Amino acid sequence: MTGAQGYVAISRRPLDLEDYVDVARRHMAWIIGPLFAGTVTGIVVAYLLPNTYVSKAVMQIVPAQISEKLVPTTINQQLTERIMQMEGNILSRTSLSNLIQAPDLNLYPKERASKPLEDVIEAMKSKDLKIEIHQSEQSLLSKHASSFSITFAYSNRFKAQNTVNKLITRFIDENQNSQRSQQNLLKDFFGDELAQAKANVEKANEELAKFRGENQGRLPEQTQGNITALASVQAQVTRLNDELNRLTQYKMQLEQHISTLKQNKELAVMMERDASDLSIPGSPAVKKNEELLARNKQIEAMESQLAQLLQSFRETYPEIRDMRKRLVVVKRERDEMALRYEQELLAQEKKPKEASKKPTNFAAQKAQNDIQGQIDGSVTAIKINEQDREFKLKEVEKLTKEMEDYRTKLAQTSQIEAKYADLLRDQKNAGEKFQEMLTKSEVTAQSSDLIQRKAGESLEVLDPPSLPVNPSNPNRPMIIGAGFALSFVVGLAMAGVQEARDSSLKNLKDVRAYTNLPVLASIPLLENTMLVKRKKRIAYLVWSAAVIVGIISVCAALFYYNSVTLTA
Repeated sequence: MTGAQGYVAISRRPLDLEDYVDVARRHMAWIIGPLFAGTVTGIVVAYLLPNTYVSKAVMQIVPAQISEKLVPTTINQQLTERIMQMEGNILSRTSLSNLIQAPDLNLYPKERASKPLEDVIEAMKSKDLKIEIHQSEQSLLSKHASSFSITFAYSNRFKAQNTVNKLITRFIDENQNSQRSQQNLLKDFFGDELAQAKANVEKANEELAKFRGENQGRLPEQTQGNITALASVQAQVTRLNDELNRLTQYKMQLEQHISTLKQNKELAVMMERDASDLSIPGSPAVKKNEELLARNKQIEAMESQLAQLLQSFRETYPEIRDMRKRLVVVKRERDEMALRYEQELLAQEKKPKEASKKPTNFAAQKAQNDIQGQIDGSVTAIKINEQDREFKLKEVEKLTKEMEDYRTKLAQTSQIEAKYADLLRDQKNAGEKFQEMLTKSEVTAQSSDLIQRKAGESLEVLDPPSLPVNPSNPNRPMIIGAGFALSFVVGLAMAGVQEARDSSLKNLKDVRAYTNLPVLASIPLLENTMLVKRKKRIAYLVWSAAVIVGIISVCAALFYYNSVTLTA
């Protein structure tokens, strides 16, 4: 409404359902046009997008078929950890570059033509290729994986399957190569260590043998033998000294015996001189001579008994001491008796001798000869005693030198003990190192044999790569539905905008609401017939062209989809 004061703003009346139907009827073209265009665009886009086929394979981690208690493993990683390491190697730039450019695959040709290869590889790793490790309930407790899957999405389903096949092959080869290279590395390492340990053992044995040869008899393990030998030699020296003492005592006894025999011989001579007295039985001279002879025989018997005791007992034996005391007493008595007898003989010699010749005393002559024979035998025994004594002295001297030699060895043992202990320790350490390296080398050989027989921890294909029949992407119904819904919303929005821009009165409700005047009658809008026909013709042509273009676009998209699907 207008007036002299200018425009006055009037608020619109609220619309009801009939008004919305009228708005839709008036702006039908603005609604159907975007809806048709959006639907066609959605169909075209949905069928122009390339199909994406997903091929999936599952690989199982098979544990070792022989217990580690029987054949210890030399692999220091669980297969789960090695899978992660192998995944890094297989998904490296070089590996994926070779996989993409393989002649039988030739992946991403369009992308490689327009993008750098590094970008294509990154896109493949981030969007198309996935490796997932699965864990069962039992493996969750042990924190070890039981299987893992390889998934690859690509526009060609056969290439997707072949790519997964190649990845499986690479995983198996990488696992075997990893185990083989690790075993070869361990074999070379332990082989070198074993050779070095063997050389060290031989060197330690040579040094120890050389040291033992240079110090034979002075080694610590020979100490007890040296002590035993020293004690044995000392016992022999003691025994020889005892024998020498007995020989010395026996010599003294022989000398005393010779002295006694000489005295007896002198008595016999005296008896021969006093033949007249001796020829008279029962005379005092005869009795004294018999007493003296008896006493000498007693002394000889006691000395013989003493010599026998000395051969069996020592000087400190009580019976020997008593025997020596009695022998001293008897000898003293014998000496006193012999002295008195000599004095009596001297007194008789001073008396005038008779002129008549004394008769020869054959008994006295025989006694003198017997005594002289005993004297000669005792002298011979003394010579034998001296020879035996000289022999035993030489033996004592020889054994004394041996004792000194053993004492010297025992003294030198303490000087070489530290070095000898070092050599023994070096030999023991070298031997233990050699045994340790030998054991590890044998374990490595067993583990290598286990891997060669494929009895160790390995990978097996649980589910082979699938050949997808239906594409996983794109979701065409969802794309078409989204295009339809979005274009419908856009059409409604455009119709609303057009309705908002039109401020004219559309029907009787608007007239009554905005003028507050009663409506008596309504006159329909009269338009030029030619103008109306012209508008209808133009609208028909526009809509026909749009429909044709849409149908052609949809058919072209479907034809492209079918051709791509058949080639895939």
